[in-house]
Amino acid sequence: MIIDSLENADKYFSVHSSFAKAFEWLRSQNFETIEVGKYPIDENLNASVSNKDGVTEDAAKFECHNNWIDIQFCIAAKEKMGYSTRSSCTDPIGEYNPEKDVLFFNDKPGMYFELKSGQFAIFYPEDVHAPMIGEGPIKKIVIKVRK
Repeated sequence: MIIDSLENADKYFSVHSSFAKAFEWLRSQNFETIEVGKYPIDENLNASVSNKDGVTEDAAKFECHNNWIDIQFCIAAKEKMGYSTRSSCTDPIGEYNPEKDVLFFNDKPGMYFELKSGQFAIFYPEDVHAPMIGEGPIKKIVIKVRK
């Protein structure tokens, strides 16, 4: 997992071959006017914009992915997220869903942190995360990066 702000994104370009393009796309957007929806970038990158009310810690979905890395960028508001390593989670909810590339857990996050406008978190397949914790609307962009 990586937590940082968009102004420092260049530091992560060498971490994955698609990160430079993902962050360049992110930087090219007008965050005040970008519409909710899906934005295909290329065969290895897909972005989605959401603007939904936050949920409580207990209602947050605790999830991970096998084939995609998440870059979760907070546009407006504060977003609290839960985190644990996948190896520490022992109570899955059902089976892995290959169509949606998601596995949910009943486990509770080992830690929480908060993103503010202009900050992002990168979650790898070994990172179980509980996003969208907060009050009121949370506007964000999630860029899916093929592993």
